[in-house]
Order: sequence, then structure tokens, then C-alpha cells
Amino acid sequence: MKEIVPSPPPVIRNEQQAVQALFARHVVPSYGRFDLVFARGQGSRLWDVNGRSYLDLGGGIAVNCLGHAHPEVTAAMIEQSRTLVHVSNLYYTESQGRLAGQIVRHLAPGKVFFCNSGAEANEGLYKLARKSGHEEGRFEILTALNSFHGRTLAGIAATGQDKVKKGFEPMVSGFRHVPFNDLDAMRHAISPATVAILVEGIQGEGGVTPATPDYLLGLRRLCDEHKLLLLMDGVQCGHFRTGRFQSFQRILEGIPGGEGFLPDGISMAKSLGGGFPIGAFWLREPLGDLLSPGTHGTTYGGNPLGCAVALKIMEIIERDRLADNARLVGEHLKVGLEKLRQQFPSLIRAVRGLGFMLGVELAPDIPGLTVEGKTQAIVFAVKAQDAGLLVIPAGPNVFRLLPALNLTRAEADEGLSILGRLLSD
Repeated sequence: MKEIVPSPPPVIRNEQQAVQALFARHVVPSYGRFDLVFARGQGSRLWDVNGRSYLDLGGGIAVNCLGHAHPEVTAAMIEQSRTLVHVSNLYYTESQGRLAGQIVRHLAPGKVFFCNSGAEANEGLYKLARKSGHEEGRFEILTALNSFHGRTLAGIAATGQDKVKKGFEPMVSGFRHVPFNDLDAMRHAISPATVAILVEGIQGEGGVTPATPDYLLGLRRLCDEHKLLLLMDGVQCGHFRTGRFQSFQRILEGIPGGEGFLPDGISMAKSLGGGFPIGAFWLREPLGDLLSPGTHGTTYGGNPLGCAVALKIMEIIERDRLADNARLVGEHLKVGLEKLRQQFPSLIRAVRGLGFMLGVELAPDIPGLTVEGKTQAIVFAVKAQDAGLLVIPAGPNVFRLLPALNLTRAEADEGLSILGRLLSD
């Protein structure tokens, strides 16, 4: 039979709205997400479902250390998945031992425990500290104001920011916070119950504030005097982001006494897996033997797939001298940001950081960034997205640049150009 009424045209599916609708129906709304839906990435570029390109200077919050879809990492992942993905930590696998050896090589004699995230790595440090002080009744860990150590119950108790604690009281006991970079405050906070001090080399979520050399060296002396453990959270500022394996190594370069500085334990994650979920903590000798069988564990931590990826990432970083790239291009980026600060003194208050961990502090109460219910950093990040650039908010007035370690000078200049136009507008 002949069709008299023509068929209606096909409905054009709005992919962005469809994905957001899936989240609204099925995903716990624990994140304030930006209005972007990404489909693919390559190097330091991302494309949304509408085909628009973005220069990614956020790096998945310091995770994508080799950018997106690095072909050698993809090949390593595929090859390992054909061989062995998971067998549990009841058995030995070569890749876990090799990765631990690589981490030890970049630090000092000690041992490594593998887990899945930075929060888990920090949990391991809390347990290590309590185990070391248990017989003496010491359990308290001193941390810094404006610090961030994860979203677990112990992690938010360790974090020196009230906003992460609200609604989850009572806090896990055994943590107290003192001002960052204030050695006297830390000295006066030590009590008979104190067993450890935990700090970030560079506070990330707290606004990109590096520890000073005097502070780090003073903390080491203080811990030695009082027989405390000095623990460092290197989750965000570690893994070559500052131009050295860990941020304290960069901060203390050329500083008298800095060459002998060593914490007792370091947590790491983020760039360690370049996007594959893997975390770890390193413990110096003889602390590595304190967590004996039955005292700590993980189901997925250190699986062959994750370790193969992390080993390939470390190989590429060293082969391609990406720590040097983080220094050189990072310094170029920082100099460019300083020029913008001088050009727009009423908009930018300060530029901070090292290598590819940089923070830009905006002046307070900028009329063009005032939106009720949103911080200036978030409003600025949205404007940057509209201009094709991804940056990461850190606190109310700071945005972060945490790009891939293989970011090129040309890409850095592109980012600076976009920021310059935004500030002009």
C-alpha cells in the first residue's frame, strides 16, 4: 500500500543531555560537575560529545601525566591484559616487585605497599603510625591547616579544612591541625600522645602552597628530637610533577642539609598510574617490616595490570626526560603567568608553585567573577572552559594548572594566550 503521509524525520539525539540524564537518574550526586561531557582525548587535548576541542591543563587533577591515550601505555595495558590481570596478593608477581624496586630506587632503601588510591595510601600511613606507637600509647598525628588527605573518615579527620568534615561528625580521633609552614606552631602542638607529623610538600587543594625549605628541614629535626615519624603526602605533588620524583627533593635542591633529608613514609597515587587506578606508600628502613602479615591488606592493590602500566609510565618519563620538561616548560608557564599578574594586578594577586603544579590566586571580589552560590575559582574555570581551556579550582580564589608532563612549550603558550584574553575580557 502506498504511503500517503511521509514518515517523520528521525529524532536527533542530544548526546550531552542524554548522558547528563543518566547521571541524574543513576549516579550519586556527590560532585558539583561542570556542564561538559567528554568523549575522547589525545595528548593534552580533549573533545566533548559535540566535537569541541579543549586544551587540558588540568590533567585529570594531576593524574594524566602522559596526557590522554598515550599509545605506549595503551599497548602495555593490552599486552598485560592478554597475559595476567589479577591473582590476588596471596601470590607473587614479577611486575609488583619491579615497580616497588623502581620507587625505592628514586627514594632510599625501604619497602612499598600498593593500593588503589591516594586516600588508601594515606590510610596505610595512619595505620603505620599507630602501629609504631602502640606499645607506648602514642597515636596522635599532627597535620596542617588547609591540607587535604582524602575523603575516607580518617582522611577527612586528617584534612585541615572544615568544609570536608561537615555532616560526618564525630571525627575519627587522633588528628590535630596547626598552621602550615609554621615550625613553632608544630613544635608547641606536640603532646605525649603524638606519634607522627603528616604534611604535603605542596598543598594542592589548599591553594598550591609549597612548603619552605626551612620548614621541611625543621620538621625532620623536630621529629628526630621527639622520636616522631615524619610522613609526607605526595599524592598530588609527587611523581615528577615538580621536576623531581617527589616535591621535597625539588624544594630542597641546593639547600644546605637538603641532600640528607628523608621522610619516614610517603604516600603516592594520581600520576603513578597515569589514569589507571593505583596508589602506594613507601616506608624507609626498618619501618617497612612493621606491617606484618595480617595487619594490612588490599584486594586489587599491586595487580599485574596496574603495575605494568605504572612501570611503562616510569620508563617513558625517564626515557623522554619529562622531569626536565616539567622544570623547563613549567618555568616558562610560570613566567608567563607572572607577566599576566603584572599586566592585570587588580585581577591576579599571586602565582605559586613549582614545575607543572602551579596555582593562580585571584584577587577577591572581582565583579566579572561574582555569581551567587559559586566561588570565583569555579566561575573563572567555567569561563576558561567556554574559551576552550581546562583548569582546576583550588579553594575559593585559586585555580590550578596541573598539565601532562609532556606538555609542549607551544601548548603552554596557547594556554597563556587564552588566559590573557579571559583576563582582558
